[in-house]
Amino acid sequence: MSAAPPVVEFQSVVKRYGDGPLILDRTDLTVRHGDFVSLIGPSGCGKSTILKLISGLNPPTAGAISVLGTTPRGARDRQSFIFQDATLLPWLTVQHNTELLMRLRSTAPDVRRRQAAELLDLVGLARVRDYYPRQLSGGMRMRVSIARALSVSPELLLLDEPFGALDEMSRFRLNEELLALRQRTPFTAIFVTHSVAEAVFLSNRILVMGAHPGRIAAEVAVDFGLERKRDLRGEHAFQDKINEVTRLLHSVEEEAA
Repeated sequence: MSAAPPVVEFQSVVKRYGDGPLILDRTDLTVRHGDFVSLIGPSGCGKSTILKLISGLNPPTAGAISVLGTTPRGARDRQSFIFQDATLLPWLTVQHNTELLMRLRSTAPDVRRRQAAELLDLVGLARVRDYYPRQLSGGMRMRVSIARALSVSPELLLLDEPFGALDEMSRFRLNEELLALRQRTPFTAIFVTHSVAEAVFLSNRILVMGAHPGRIAAEVAVDFGLERKRDLRGEHAFQDKINEVTRLLHSVEEEAA
C-alpha cells in the first residue's frame, strides 16, 4: 500500500521579489498529513514567504510547489490562513465575523450560524458573540480569527505569528487552546514564530531557517505526543528541546555573521 502524498512539497523552490535580493534559495520541504511544523529563524529568512507561496498569494521564481495534490491556487478552498493581526471586520459582530468565510463560500445561513456558534463555544467566546471587535481584548480577537479559520474545516492551516503581539500568559493559553482545537477538528499546520518555547510546545517538527538567502538549515523532531498540557513547560525534556533549538539558531546566526 503506497504512502499518502505530502500535504505540501517544495522542490528546489527559489523566490525573489522583482530585482531584489534572493529570499529563498533552492528550498526543499515536505509536510505530511497531521504534521504541526514550526518555522523559526531570524527576520528576513523567508518564513512568511513560505506561507505565502503555499497559500498561492505569491508564485515561486523557480522550482515546483504542490499543495494537497494540486497547485497552491488550486488548494485555496482547502486551507486557511491566520495572519499576525486578527483581521476582523470592525462593522461585523463576533458571530458574523466567524461566519464570514462560510458566507463567502455560499454556505446556507442556518448551517453557518450553527457552525459559528459551535466554534465560538469551543474557543470560549459564546457569551460575546454579539460584541464588536473594538469591545474585545487582543487575545479574544485572535480567538475569533482562529474560529473563523476553522469554520471551513481546512485540511491545512497556515499561521503567521498569530500570537506575537500578545502578553506571555495570553500566548500560553492560546497555544494550549489551539492544540485542544486540533484534537477536536484535526488539521495539518505550518506555523511561523520567533518564540522557541512556543515552537517546542506546539510542534512535532521544527525547521530552523538561515537567512541571506533564506534556507532550511536544520530540522528538530519534537516527540512529546499529541496531547500536551501546560505542565509540559516545566519538564526537563521541554527545556532540553528549547536548548537544542536555541543552539541551532545561534549556529545559523554565527554562520551568517
